[in-house]
Amino acid sequence: MKTEPTIETDWSDVDDGPRSSSRRDAPAEGTGFWVSALLGAVVSIVASFVPFSPILGGGVAGYLHRRSREAGARVGAASGALAAVPLVAVLTLVFAALGFFTVVENAVAGTLLFLSLLAFSVGATLVISAGLGAVGGYLGVYVREEADGGEPPRARDANRDEGDRERSTA
Repeated sequence: MKTEPTIETDWSDVDDGPRSSSRRDAPAEGTGFWVSALLGAVVSIVASFVPFSPILGGGVAGYLHRRSREAGARVGAASGALAAVPLVAVLTLVFAALGFFTVVENAVAGTLLFLSLLAFSVGATLVISAGLGAVGGYLGVYVREEADGGEPPRARDANRDEGDRERSTA
């Protein structure tokens, strides 16, 4: 005689019914940090012909991330840094080609000059791109807040949780 195992579950933490499938009732989780940053970087790269495209990509990343404005600035900065990778690769190739074809009397001094110029160029590119992305991320979260009714995510979630508690006790 074979008995089936039983599983006893405490259902006290489960709410009492199905939720509506409305977008407003969905939890404001958004996409993950790196997914948002990568999507924002792709937008920045695709829109690279537009001036200040890291602002656009950072805005997309902040909008999708659905967190606070500070978190939006962080994900926007990461998006800008990721978007700068192709430009950094091109800069490295250009400086390598210039260094290869440059004939100088003192090879060590020439190498140090090109490496220092490369380091400065890469650093400036990353700082500018990440900074513009951070501005875009902050603005993206601001736009998301305005689209969701003008409340920051934490206040909106607290109000939603309070309304859920009132409905469950009624």
